[in-house]
Amino acid sequence: MKDPSLPQCVVNCAVYSRDGQRRDITLDEISDVLAVDDGSFVWVGLYEPDEGILEKLQEEFCLHDLAIEDAKSAHQRPKLESYGNSLFIVVHTAQSVDSHIRFGETHIFVGPRYLLTVRHGASVSYAPARARLEREPGDMAHGPGAALYMVLDLIVDNFSPIVEEFSQDLNELEHEIFAEEFRKDTVKQLYDLKRELTRLRMAVAPLQDILGQLSRSRSSLIDEESQFYFRDVHDHTVRINEATDTLREMLTAAMTVNLSLVTIQQGEVVKRLAGWAALLAAPTLIASWYGMNFEHMPELHGRYSYFAVIGVTALVCALLFRLLRRAKWL
Repeated sequence: MKDPSLPQCVVNCAVYSRDGQRRDITLDEISDVLAVDDGSFVWVGLYEPDEGILEKLQEEFCLHDLAIEDAKSAHQRPKLESYGNSLFIVVHTAQSVDSHIRFGETHIFVGPRYLLTVRHGASVSYAPARARLEREPGDMAHGPGAALYMVLDLIVDNFSPIVEEFSQDLNELEHEIFAEEFRKDTVKQLYDLKRELTRLRMAVAPLQDILGQLSRSRSSLIDEESQFYFRDVHDHTVRINEATDTLREMLTAAMTVNLSLVTIQQGEVVKRLAGWAALLAAPTLIASWYGMNFEHMPELHGRYSYFAVIGVTALVCALLFRLLRRAKWL
């Protein structure tokens, strides 16, 4: 349970010992805990903190000014930077809210004996990662590197259901694309889906580089055994990124197919209009021919000329109708 005396933006503040024990502490106790080199580490979780809390934690953890300046802003690109014996990591997160994807950021400070996570925007709580760490006390011996792995693993795992949701939405839209009736909303939904997929790729793709660097890191913060776990998360990220690219290609193809079907449908309408125009042109030509005011048209004086013209007109129209129907213009 969270200490009620902690500020609202402080989600978690605890010290983890090497033997798997957890103890909640206050922000003022952090420097005292770090002063005793007993192999423990401190994990502090924040959600959209104010500048005062960040400055307080900068003092407790001796964080670099540039890293704190970045953490105050929620508009950073994904990156991994080293400040002496500490790391500063920025990753983008995603969360499905009311069938729409909301994006956020997480800023992570990793030191020899601490882990500080700062969440901004749409982001799930990292309580499952903390619970996992507490269920596996043997991992605490690996220090904050183990906690960092569990946080990044949770972030990457949260992308999977979003990709699955995108895939289901695409399948539904494919049925609407091949429907007989053209819907403008289908095109809009395809565009919105591709836009969100592009933003998702921009969040996932940089994670490959970050996790690749962590899996090959020579820093003392991440031991050799922990690197294997980061390599596994890297593989998951590659699969999600490939799935995202595949969906984007399928969406592009779907938009192209939708445009082609609309063009074909318009062409069919034009063909039918042209067919009926050709069919009506025959009686129009015949009627206009005999509507001329010439005196010497012998067939006009025949007893059955009127009926003959009607018959010829009907025959010509019937033949044209059959030819156009066979050509599928009608």
